[in-house]
Amino acid sequence: MLEVPIAPRDDAPFAAVLDPEDLARYRQAVGRARRRLEQRRLWHINSTPTGGGVAEILGTVLGYLRHAGIDARWLVIRADPAFFAITKRIHNRLHGEPGDGGALGDFEREHVVRVTEDNLARLRDLVRPGDVAFLHDPQPLGLVPALTRMGVEVVWTCHVGVDEPNELAREAWAFLRPFLDGARAFVFTRAAYVWEGIERDRVVILPPCIDAFSLKNVELDDAARDAILAAAGVLPARVPGDPVFRRGDGREGRVTHAADVRHVEPIPAEARLVVQVSRWDRLKDPVGVLQGFARHVERRDVHLVLAGPAPAAVADDPEAMEVLDEVEGAWEELPPDARRRAHLVNVPTVDVEENAVIVNALQRRADVVVQKSLAEGFGLTVTEAMWKRRPVVASRVGGIQDQIVDGEHGRLVDPRDLAAFGAAVEAVLADPDAASTLADAAHDRVRRSFLAPHYLARGLELLERLDG
Repeated sequence: MLEVPIAPRDDAPFAAVLDPEDLARYRQAVGRARRRLEQRRLWHINSTPTGGGVAEILGTVLGYLRHAGIDARWLVIRADPAFFAITKRIHNRLHGEPGDGGALGDFEREHVVRVTEDNLARLRDLVRPGDVAFLHDPQPLGLVPALTRMGVEVVWTCHVGVDEPNELAREAWAFLRPFLDGARAFVFTRAAYVWEGIERDRVVILPPCIDAFSLKNVELDDAARDAILAAAGVLPARVPGDPVFRRGDGREGRVTHAADVRHVEPIPAEARLVVQVSRWDRLKDPVGVLQGFARHVERRDVHLVLAGPAPAAVADDPEAMEVLDEVEGAWEELPPDARRRAHLVNVPTVDVEENAVIVNALQRRADVVVQKSLAEGFGLTVTEAMWKRRPVVASRVGGIQDQIVDGEHGRLVDPRDLAAFGAAVEAVLADPDAASTLADAAHDRVRRSFLAPHYLARGLELLERLDG
C-alpha cells in the first residue's frame, strides 16, 4: 500500500469565485470536523494516484483539509494485473455493460481477498481506532470488514452506476455485497446509482467536484495556451509564447514532453476544434465519436481531437491499450478527408502536472468539447469544460444529466444516435452567440454546485451523521 504525499492548499482564492454563503458553509464544516477529529486521521483509499476522476479529486481537495488543520491522508492499494482485470470487469458491470464477459465467481473473490490481505499488512501499521476512512469504488472495498474490526469508521463511496439497473449490474452488486459489512455509511454520486437493498438512511448523495485552481482548470491566457500545445506537439503556435506554468509548490514548470500524435498532417493553426478528452475506455465511445464526426460534421475548417492519457499511465485500467488499438483501427478506416481532420493524441504522463496543464490548454483551445459516453459515473471532463466556458455536447447518461440541462448549459444527445451527435456539434459551431450563452450558464452552474468547497462541505457534514 502506497501513501501519496499531500501538499497543503490555501482555500483563500475561493473567496473570489464562491457565493459568500457557500464559502461560509464550507469553513464552518471544516471547523466542526477539525474539532471532531482532533488527534484522529481522515483516510481516503483508492486504486491509483494518477488517472481517472477519483485520483484527480483526491489529488487536490485533500490539500485544502491539510491546510485547515485536518490530518487527511491518502492511500493507494497495491495489486497485480489480475486484480485490476477483475475490478475492471466489476466496473463495466456496474455500468450495466458486459466488459470482457469474464466470470465473477469464487476464483475472482479469492483473488480479491488475497490482494486485500496483502494490503492489510501495511494498513495495520498506519490506522488507529477512531480514525475515519473513505474507500472509493470497488477496488479497496474488501478492506471494509478488517478496518471495522480495527475500530475505524468506514464510509464506502461508489462513483459509478447505471440509471436503470440490469442483471449485469445486479451481478456486480452480488459479488461486492459481502464486503460491505461494517460500513457506517454509503456515498453514491447520484440517487439512481443506489443499490437495491441498501438501507436508505445510511446513504448520502454526494456529487464529485473539480478544483478551480488546479493546473487542470486554472486560467490560461491565449499565448500560454498556444505555447503549451505547441511544445507538446499538438498544435502549431498562433502567437509567440512561452510554455511555462506554475507548479503546485510554486516553482516554475515548463512543458518539455511531446504528446504521441496520430494524424495524416498537423492541425492547421486556425482550425476550429471539436475535442474529447477521456481515458481510452469503450464506455467513453471514442470509436463512436470518430464515426459521428466523420459522417455528420462536414465543415472543412473543423478538426476533431480525441485525447487521452498514455495507456500505461492508468494502472487500474488494463483495457486501455486494447481500446486505443481499436480506435486507431477505426481511424485508419475513415474516408480520407475525415481522417485528415481527425487526430488521436496520447497526452504525456511522465510529469503529472505537465499532463494536467496540457489537458487544460487543449480544452481551452476547443470550440466544442464533447463527451459522447455510453455510460458515465459523473463526467468530470464535462465539469472541467463547463468551468472553462466551453460549449459542451454530451450524452444524456449518468451524472452528465445532473450537470447539464439541455439547451441551458449545453446540448445533450442520445449517445448511440450519431446523426443527432453530429447535428448538435454543427448547431453549436453555426451559432457562436448561442454557444457563448450556453458556456456562460455552464460556468455559473459549476461555480454554484461543483467546486471543491461544495464537495468538501457535504463530505465533512457526513462525519456528523456518523455520531448519530
